[in-house]
Amino acid sequence: MTIETSPRFTRALAIIAIASAGVALSGCSILDQFTGGGTATRDDSGEVVEGNDSTDVFTLQVGDCLNDATAAETVETIPTVPCDEPHDSEIYASIIMEGDTFPGAEAVIAEADQACLDAFAGFAGIEYSDSLYYYSYYFPTEGSWAGGDREILCTIYDEAGQVTGSLQNIGR
Repeated sequence: MTIETSPRFTRALAIIAIASAGVALSGCSILDQFTGGGTATRDDSGEVVEGNDSTDVFTLQVGDCLNDATAAETVETIPTVPCDEPHDSEIYASIIMEGDTFPGAEAVIAEADQACLDAFAGFAGIEYSDSLYYYSYYFPTEGSWAGGDREILCTIYDEAGQVTGSLQNIGR
């Protein structure tokens, strides 16, 4: 899956490159990159009660809170945490794309951007244009599409830094 941010999000690519290089050089979770990562521990309602530093992106659910500020452009695993702990973003919507043939990156991004924008107010309790928060999304790549991936995951975040607690119905 690939991550894309909303048009209002600005972050220097150098920061991402430096952070990615640091992770690569440290050798952290390198085995999980090849094995597909793990899963977060969930309670009976499906809420994350114990995070995982390398949760497989294909096990993520609406309501999951992530520490993904330094995630690479294309990811297979993401750190998850319970939402009552500081986190970078929260998944607020899941959209399944239609079709057997990969429509191209531009078409996927356009659909993801519109779908996440449309779902924003229903989750945050305020229109995106009036909100203090931003959205981004994970979407299928051509390679993951060939493996059956059709899911877009929309995330909400605060550009100022980590938040604690869910942003559902935040109203600002």
